[in-house]
Amino acid sequence: MSKSKPFTMRLTQQTDAWVEQEAQRTHRSKGAIVEALAEEAARMRRFPGIAFRGAEHDRRARLLGTAHDVWEVIEARKGVSTLEELLEKADILERQVRLALAYYQEYPKEIDQAIAANQASEQQLHVLYPTLVTNG
Repeated sequence: MSKSKPFTMRLTQQTDAWVEQEAQRTHRSKGAIVEALAEEAARMRRFPGIAFRGAEHDRRARLLGTAHDVWEVIEARKGVSTLEELLEKADILERQVRLALAYYQEYPKEIDQAIAANQASEQQLHVLYPTLVTNG
């Protein structure tokens, strides 16, 4: 993704202090912190009903009012033949499914990567994490 032209901004002292502390905690620049916050805020405004959760390195889009991440809804949708079938099986509203589908249309790579990570086999996980013990 290409970057825009640089610009300057002033934060309130309180916000600047928080950004500074977050930059130190995560070993990232203040600019990277503000950019990540702006990106999430823009996505939430573009897709009302979407929020984000997870650690800094693993932020995931989720559907407000549910326990579901967007990738989970998309994976479930791919597993059924019709939207109606999904709505019968899942505890989710049609508008929430449509919101997840709209978000996926805009950010397919992000969602597809999360689905792929979830589908990693026990053998693939063992290669990445040799000491991982599974209940298999």
